[in-house]
Amino acid sequence: MSEEKKEGERTEEAKETSQKKSDITEKIRENPWILSTFVCSALVIILLVSMFAGNFTGNVISSNNAGEKVLDFFTDLGYEGLIISSVKEVSGIYEIGLTYEGETSPIYVTKDGKNIISSLTPIESESSSETETPSEVPKTDKPVVELFVMSYCPYGTQAEKGIIPVAELLGDKIDFKLRFVDYAMHGEKEITENLREYCIQKTAPDKLLEYMRCFLEGDGIVDESYGLIMNGNNVNSCLVKAGIDTVKLNSCISETDKKYSITENMNSGDSYPRFNVDADLNEEYGVQGSPTLIINGIEVSSSRDPASYLNAICKAFTNGKVPEECATQLSSETPSAYFGWDGSGSSTTAQC
Repeated sequence: MSEEKKEGERTEEAKETSQKKSDITEKIRENPWILSTFVCSALVIILLVSMFAGNFTGNVISSNNAGEKVLDFFTDLGYEGLIISSVKEVSGIYEIGLTYEGETSPIYVTKDGKNIISSLTPIESESSSETETPSEVPKTDKPVVELFVMSYCPYGTQAEKGIIPVAELLGDKIDFKLRFVDYAMHGEKEITENLREYCIQKTAPDKLLEYMRCFLEGDGIVDESYGLIMNGNNVNSCLVKAGIDTVKLNSCISETDKKYSITENMNSGDSYPRFNVDADLNEEYGVQGSPTLIINGIEVSSSRDPASYLNAICKAFTNGKVPEECATQLSSETPSAYFGWDGSGSSTTAQC
């Protein structure tokens, strides 16, 4: 009797199981999104494993090598004239900025250099304001303002055009320094110009801003490949206009070149040769790209228009020591990237 009872129970369980399977199948037929959700979930898991496999296995390549692999990948697909404009780490992967016909797009690649990811979807909300100076920035009577750039980085030139009016306005009420990221991405012309600007600041600091205004105007020649004003032919006229002693300048350039092995590094064959004049400060502040703004030793996020830069810097003055210039209404229009003072650009946090 007990055996018949057990058999009956097993039969009933089988019927229930069959009915459940039938119900699930019917639900999937009625709601096909259920199946797609399961599939998408599986794909997300696979992608996450793929993204972080490099970290787990130790097969991590450098950001520069990742940039070269991405460039080679798209070149093999037939895209010509691509330029790597930025390389940085974002959320555990690499973001490669590729410029094509004047437009820059971010390409994401896993740290082992084996997988390209089309885009990132944030799962945490980001702060809506870029112009707030972090509360931890110490206040001083004379804030130290350091802008790290590469001289031919389009986002670096954008930041320079935004901050120069502020540095001119505040004058000796701040200690403004133009600094340089410890590698170069835009060839020999960038290394040469970085070195020139470094030595202008060292030998004739009061003439740096006038030279920079002239240099950032560009030579007025539009590069047909990108539709942008480039630079290259106005350097000598800018030196004359700013009244810079070229004998002292060239002596500084020669000495600095030897001290920091600049030409040697440039000829090393590295894709992005070292430019070490401010290497110690890059390490101290954790500089990751051009531009990076440091106020009183703390990295500050700000929009790149003059009004936002003035606001960020003026918040770093000691209470009661804020100069009247801080009430000045400067332009809130974001400068254009690359060269030329005319026109405007979009607000961005992109770096080289």
